[in-house]
Formats: sequence, structure tokens, C-alpha cells
Amino acid sequence: MDNNKEMIEGLVSQILDDYHDDKIINQQALFSQPDKEAVCDLLSKLIKIMYPGYFKGTSFRYYNLDSQIAVLLEDIMYNLRKQVVLALPQNPKYRSLSHHELVNMSEKISNDFFKRIPKIRALVETDVAAFFDGDPAAYNYNEIILCYPGLLAITTNRIAHELHLLGVPLIPRMMTEHAHSKTGIDIHPGATIGKNFFIDHGTGVVIGETTIIGNDVTIYQGVTLGGTGKQSGKRHPTIGNNVVIGAGA
Repeated sequence: MDNNKEMIEGLVSQILDDYHDDKIINQQALFSQPDKEAVCDLLSKLIKIMYPGYFKGTSFRYYNLDSQIAVLLEDIMYNLRKQVVLALPQNPKYRSLSHHELVNMSEKISNDFFKRIPKIRALVETDVAAFFDGDPAAYNYNEIILCYPGLLAITTNRIAHELHLLGVPLIPRMMTEHAHSKTGIDIHPGATIGKNFFIDHGTGVVIGETTIIGNDVTIYQGVTLGGTGKQSGKRHPTIGNNVVIGAGA
């Protein structure tokens, strides 16, 4: 037992020493960046706001949907502000701001984002309709909202894109990469996507940061709207209206 204890203490000491080396993967300042689990939880709750009544929340047991949504919105607002405060210094231009200034900026960003929720929901509704119209296998809207990975990826992008436009670092990408891990669909939050967007099947779809997609566009599995190399500026395709892109393009 004593030998095991000494071995473990030695390993712990060795690892702690390694943490003090100048490695890019070392992060000594705890709570100096957004919490990934908290951001994913925010995304899950925002999706409940997009589709009220579809996803049950175990933490909120109230008599009617309005009460549940009101409590959920208050929870999202509080936690979004907390994460945005942590995210803003990820952009070098905000690192000189005081904590008070960061808090004020976070509150403004969060308020502006909440004002955009009706706009996001209006776009999401067109997406659900596009899925239903475009897929003869879709039985009803419930099936699309509850089951289709393409819709989850698009809804996540709609949310993350607005945070991206508001200048929030890191959090939008954390959201879209979470959706990527769940759906196999990789949409950068910087991508601009019009209404009535339909991704059928979806596995292997990649949509890059500067992509612009018009209205009434359908994309099948394995499509890459990507750039090459490390050039800056507009480096991804622009897709017009009423376009269908076949599998593997």
C-alpha cells in the first residue's frame, strides 16, 4: 500500500510539474473561458424555446406552458450573460475592458439576442415546412421536429448565427460543433442561410464560414460548401435561390 501511495504521489507531482510548462494546452486561469457543458445546456434550452411543447423539461414543472417558458427564458437569460462575459475576452479587442464593462456589454448582447428570437423562430418555421414539403417519407411535422438531424443542425445554426452577428466569440462555434457531433452536419455559425432550407439525410454535409445560401435550397448528404487553403475573406461558395445540390457535390 505504501509503495502504491508513493507511486501515485510521484505521478501527481510529475503531472502538476508538467502543467507549469509553457504548453498551449495548459490553462491555469480557471473560469476564464466559457463552460462547454453550460453552453450545450443553453443550446438545449433555446431549442425548447424554438419548439415550445415538444421537449419536456424535468426542472420546470408548472401548470401551463406559458409559466414554463417564462421561467425557462429567465434561466437562459441569466446563464447566457454569464457565459458571454467569459467569452468576450477571447477576442483581443475586449481584453482591456474592465469586468464591469464586460458585464454591461454581455447584458446588451443578451438583450439584443432575445429580441431576435421571434425572427429565428420565423426562419425555423420555414425550415420545418421545407422538410415536410421536400421529404415524401416525412409523416408529419412532429416527426421532423423530433427526429430529423438536418433540422437540429439548421436550428442550431440559426441560433448560433445571431450570436455570431452580435460579436460573441467562441460560444456560437461551441454550439454548432455540439450539433456537428450529434448529427454529422458541420455548419459554421458564420454561414448565412436563407429561408426554407432543407438538408436531407445530412451526414457529411460541410458548410463553411463565408458561405451564403439563398432561399428554397435543398442539400443532400455528403455535400461540401468549403474553401481551400488559408485564404482570408470570402472563400466559400454562394448559392442562389431555388437550388438543389445532389449527394457528394
